[in-house]
Amino acid sequence: MKNTFIAIICLFIYSCSHQNEQTVKIEMQTEYGSIISELYPDKAPITCENFIKYIKESKFDSLKFYRVVRMDNQPNNKVKIEVIQGGLGDYMLDSKYPSIEHETTKETGILHKDGVISMARLEPGSADTEFFICIGDQPELDFGGQRNPDGQGFAAFGKVVKGMDVVKKIQQLEDNSQMLINKVEITSINILE
Repeated sequence: MKNTFIAIICLFIYSCSHQNEQTVKIEMQTEYGSIISELYPDKAPITCENFIKYIKESKFDSLKFYRVVRMDNQPNNKVKIEVIQGGLGDYMLDSKYPSIEHETTKETGILHKDGVISMARLEPGSADTEFFICIGDQPELDFGGQRNPDGQGFAAFGKVVKGMDVVKKIQQLEDNSQMLINKVEITSINILE
């Protein structure tokens, strides 16, 4: 009886602590299959709003995965990571909105764990349409990590909940200095109701 009571209390506390969490589910369809992700607008509002705006306003119609980073294709990097990267690329400059403010992992609490989606950038405040998905835990991409010399890390804003097998397939495709020989088109990206 005592154990049952404790279990009920724990369940109640857990449900209350997660009650206010908001997520938005999205689906990316590729020739290799579907990738379903949750975005966390309650934790990363600026980054999520930007990404969702691109989806809702059909600005992501030419979205592609174009870069794969594996242990075997980054010989000159002291700090190695594993990701696939996608976005509109520089060839779609007319479709881009202004860059967004940088939300660090220190602010959001969303760490670069396996399956986490994050914004690619050059310097803080330069992110727009380019994003990546982590394969395995990538703490060097968090605030204070060493992958980027400024130590600000990257702005994580969601996580793959179904389709990591697709992400891993894409990561293994043939590349030339991390750039895919054949880019993988994201044929559709939709918000799931």
